[in-house]
Amino acid sequence: MEPTRRCAIVGSGLAALAAYATLRHGGLASNEIAVLGTHEDPTEVWRVRAAAIRQRQMRSESDGHLAAAAFPGLAVRELVRTGSLRPMVATVANRYHPSVEAFLAHAQDVRRRTGWSQSFTERRVGRITAREGGFELDGDGPFAHVLVATGHPGLSRPGEFSGAVHAYEPHEYASRIAIVGAGMAAATEWLNALAAGSEVVSIRRREPLRRPLNVPRTFFSKRGLGAYHSLSNEQRAAKLRELAAASFPPGPAWDEPLAQAEREGRFRVELVPNGAEQVICATGFKRGFQEDPLLARLVTDNGLATFGRWIVLEPDSTIPTLTDNSRTLSLAGVAAQWAFPAADTIAGAKYSARAFLRRICRTR
Repeated sequence: MEPTRRCAIVGSGLAALAAYATLRHGGLASNEIAVLGTHEDPTEVWRVRAAAIRQRQMRSESDGHLAAAAFPGLAVRELVRTGSLRPMVATVANRYHPSVEAFLAHAQDVRRRTGWSQSFTERRVGRITAREGGFELDGDGPFAHVLVATGHPGLSRPGEFSGAVHAYEPHEYASRIAIVGAGMAAATEWLNALAAGSEVVSIRRREPLRRPLNVPRTFFSKRGLGAYHSLSNEQRAAKLRELAAASFPPGPAWDEPLAQAEREGRFRVELVPNGAEQVICATGFKRGFQEDPLLARLVTDNGLATFGRWIVLEPDSTIPTLTDNSRTLSLAGVAAQWAFPAADTIAGAKYSARAFLRRICRTR
């Protein structure tokens, strides 16, 4: 069978929705795009996790929205809705953080406007098979262009805490809690548990970094990316490990409640739980292509180049040995960090999607 010009997105989370919106904005019709994933609502998994840690605001700033065009962002939408100039002023200073409620409403709006449901099929893809001019997805296709956006491969629980509840799973708070981890989820859980009246022990191996975004802003710029792409494999892997260090934003909203709790004897740092009634793992996600069955099989079947836990990609997020003038296989989301260090953000998803769209347009 000759491959069609139709493309496929494998995955159905926020990165997939950002990619879909980008392709639709770029001129592709909904019947030219197949979305194969496990959740028709692309916010479902993220929404449950955000609700579990009682997240109220996004860490991302005004550009962290799902619409294909940079303007208008969520700050403009809030201005229109409320008439307040405060979001726009905050945006100028990189201080605007939309509410989770506003972000979710925006995501549903993007989903409706782009026709996501017309392209979506509920299916978990187990194997991507390369064919001349395209790819088959569990025998379906072939598709000339495929973007894999399967998201994080699962929640991480250190072996010694394997029976603990994860922060991203629904839970309440006991009176004495040990929270494992030191990143954004852990910091959010410290404040949640303290607000619930709990005594909190922070279990962590090192002090967290304090930075506004999980990756410094320089890596979102053309110059910063150029410098990153010029690194050797060893240097790039070292940089990605460095950027993966636990962090949460600076500021009194975090510092003051923790300082007050320390004075009251309700917050301290330990190496072990020390008899806590409840252990919460705020340890994020499993890391590496090896943890994703689809990507691990793709590497094995095709002998793909890897380095450490990453699949080696071109700067445009494509897999070089499976991409040519007639076909494209790209990664988006966390699996694309080799191309874009902040690939697991909305901005990162759109970076991969825009490059993917450019390839489709060249071969139409």
